[in-house]
This record gives sequence, structure tokens and C-alpha cells, in this order.
Amino acid sequence: MTLRINLNADLGESYGAWDMGRDVEILSTVTSANIACGFHAGDPLVMRRTLQHARQAGVGVGAHPSFPDLQGFGRRNMQIPAPELEAIIIYQLAALAGMAQAEGLRMEHVKPHGALNNMACADPTLAATVARAVRDFDPNLILLAPACSHLGAAGRAAGLRVVDEIFADRAYQDDGQLVPRSRPDAMIHGAEAALAHVSAMLAEQALISTNGVRIPAPIGSICVHGDSPDAVETARFLRAGLERMGYGLVSLSGV
Repeated sequence: MTLRINLNADLGESYGAWDMGRDVEILSTVTSANIACGFHAGDPLVMRRTLQHARQAGVGVGAHPSFPDLQGFGRRNMQIPAPELEAIIIYQLAALAGMAQAEGLRMEHVKPHGALNNMACADPTLAATVARAVRDFDPNLILLAPACSHLGAAGRAAGLRVVDEIFADRAYQDDGQLVPRSRPDAMIHGAEAALAHVSAMLAEQALISTNGVRIPAPIGSICVHGDSPDAVETARFLRAGLERMGYGLVSLSGV
């Protein structure tokens, strides 16, 4: 039996005259796209064009909502009351869902971005707020959440389907949280190193920290950050390596 895995990337993160990433090239390799909704990056035209390219590539699409932080690219921690944050998330989901509908697509998943994602992974109260917003918008949406996180647990508690992801280009701490970007060992550099990192975690079905700590985890998806300089090469190398390992690349609904 062919093993199934999803390969996703955070895309649509250009803004106005400012270009970010090589989205069209990445879309020829990944099977799901997490599209920025305008609060950390992206704008209406970028969103629509990214959806059009995803449709042409046959890639599943989802919303990539964030804190309202354009200046900080959504990577700054914020403290926002739960009712306001729920409204902020629902607003972004509605924007992408509407754009997708105009392009003949159906939004199939949600993956929070940046600080919102990281904080929800560590804080069960915030995680419940995020999961509640997704459920209230559409309980049929898939929540794409980091493996071994409070976010994934909150999604399941809310009745959402959750797919657990690992990061090809990020290192892990002993508690399963990502190594902060402020540290020099936060990133996994180069396609070969990323494949080795992913292969080890898939083989053990566990997160593996920089200190070698293993945390068992069901792995359904692998993320490549679209804003990384070598994202296209890494995604292609990963896909080829996964296929050699016997994996079939599928959309999130196919995991």
C-alpha cells in the first residue's frame, strides 16, 4: 500500500509592489497552499492571483490567517481579547473563501501563521479561541496544526478534522516547540539537510529536537516556508525524496 503524505507551503505573501517568494514554481511541487489573507501579507489582487495559479496547478487551498501585523509580517506576539481575535480570524477566512468561490475553488483548510500559530501551539486557551473561530466559520474545514501542539488538541476537541504537520526547514526544541527564529540554529538550511530532517522524523513518526529528544507524533503533512530563499529547490528535492521512499503526495483531504 502506498503511504500518503501532504506537502504544503505558505504562499501569497507578496503585497502591493513588494514580491515575496516564487509561488508559481512552488505550486508545481506542493499539494496544498496556505494563502495569506491580508493581515500579515497579501492583498486582494495577490490573493486572487495565487488562487488562480493554485487552480491551474491542481493544488488544494487554505487560509493562512494571522495577527493584524503587516509591519511585523505576523511574527510579533500580540495579546488580543478572545472575542476580537475570533472576529479577526473569521474575517480573514471569509475573505479567502469568497475569493476561492469566485475562482471555482473550495477552501479546504486553515493554517494559522507566525506568532498566532506559535502562541496557540503553547497556550491551550488561545488554541481553543483559534479552533472555535474555525469551527464557527465552517466545521468542515481541516485544521492544519503543528504536531504535538495545543492547537491540534484544541481542534480535535472542537470537532474539527486535524492534520498534524512537521516543518522541513525549522528545528525543534525538547518540548516540541519550534526553535525561536532569533536563535542561529532555528533554521534547517539546504535541501539535503531538510530531507534528512524530514526522513528521520517520518521514520520514527516523532518530532526530533536539536538535542535528540523524540516526541511521538502522527505526521500527515510537511511544510516548506515559501519565503525561504531556497524554498523551490527544497520543495522539489523533498518531493523527489518522499516519492523514492514510497510516499504518494496528496491533498490534505486525501491524507
